Amino acid sequence: MKRDHRKTILGVVVALAAVFILCGVAAADDELKGVINARSGDTMTVHTQDSQNVTVALNASTKVHETHGVVDKRHTNKAVTALIPGLSVKVKGYHNDEEQLVAEVVSFSGHDLKTAQDIQAGLTDTNQELAEHAAEIAAANKRFGELDDYNILGEVTVHFGNGKVAIEDKYKPELMELAEKAKGVTGYVIQVQGYASKVGSAAFNQKLSTERAGNVTSFLEQNGQIPLTNMLAPGAMGTSEQVASNETAEGQAENRRVVVRILQNKGIAGS
Repeated sequence: MKRDHRKTILGVVVALAAVFILCGVAAADDELKGVINARSGDTMTVHTQDSQNVTVALNASTKVHETHGVVDKRHTNKAVTALIPGLSVKVKGYHNDEEQLVAEVVSFSGHDLKTAQDIQAGLTDTNQELAEHAAEIAAANKRFGELDDYNILGEVTVHFGNGKVAIEDKYKPELMELAEKAKGVTGYVIQVQGYASKVGSAAFNQKLSTERAGNVTSFLEQNGQIPLTNMLAPGAMGTSEQVASNETAEGQAENRRVVVRILQNKGIAGS
């Protein structure tokens, strides 16, 4: 009787072990490496090293890491808005029923982030970068820099006082209206780019454009209820793309701005 009892217990243990092993296999993490070539709503497309385009789903629990070092694997937590076209990433997650890779962790190096941000801002040293990432940069410049693959479905320009970064109240209703319009667009993403006039030092103007874009992004998230998964990293454009002469006060005022756009990938729109 005792021997049979021991056999029964042993059988249960073996069966449970088999279940745990099978569950472990079923829940095994999938990984991929590649370059982000599009953002659409809460998904992004990653062009992998074997030339495949994989749809990656993002959600509130997705962790985004900027890695530092090779040996100790240190990292800094970043917002999901850092995931911009042209960025080389490593994605770890699992596949859902729609054959999407649901991202649990997305990681990238600081160097690759700087390269992607420069592409977005149109500041890339083309000759230097082409030697390293010719295909990726050409694709990213086409997709995002020129917006050839996106429809612009709404746009608001917010102007700022000299040396100011706070949003004036008169622009807030326009931003709220833009946010509501975006929510009605399938697969939308919001692009925010901040600029400064060519008055003062380049470093100070870069800081101003960063803070202006960041404040508008925060307003859209907190007041407009735009999820970060539907926003691109705010672009600090500095004094690039001046739209008016800096020889006059009026021209300088035109250049102190943040441009906000609703973008939709043309693949979704069917055009």
